[in-house]
Amino acid sequence: MGRVSQAQAQENRRRVVETASRLLREQGTHVSVADLMKAAGLTHGGFYKQFASKEALVDEATAHAFGELARHHKDGLDQHAGQRDAAQRALIDTYLSAEHRDSAADGCPVAALATDMARDGGEGEAHRVYTQGVADFADFLATEDQDGFTRLCTMLGALVLSRATKGSPLSDEILTAARESLTAPN
Repeated sequence: MGRVSQAQAQENRRRVVETASRLLREQGTHVSVADLMKAAGLTHGGFYKQFASKEALVDEATAHAFGELARHHKDGLDQHAGQRDAAQRALIDTYLSAEHRDSAADGCPVAALATDMARDGGEGEAHRVYTQGVADFADFLATEDQDGFTRLCTMLGALVLSRATKGSPLSDEILTAARESLTAPN
């Protein structure tokens, strides 16, 4: 079997990181290397040509997920002509939607990775990226009247509870109550 070109190796690495980012948000950091590589359409043996360890991939995939989140916030501001309150409102509406609840793989890394980050003991690059991502997200949500951490905790708690009660009327009620609470005029 011939060697892959440098360009193909870079493309393979990008594909693995993107796939890992989605699978980690959907299944958590316990997902196996074999499952990650299979989902990326590559062999298990190819993993070690790209990454020193699973932890290195988790670090990179976590950074990728938070990069997507930061781009999403920037795009929201751009779509709303820099009007932060309109961008925040749109974000809250999207975040606290049935679509977001039902698509963890493409969703918020703060919600998806919280339990795994709590279990990792506060060490490592993924934990550092996660912590900074939480702070950045809260900063984006802050207003003159509302603390960003309070808003983020409300959103995160509602999303997690809604996912946990999915399939029951309570799931939608949780999303609606949190959305109304966060977007009600002061």
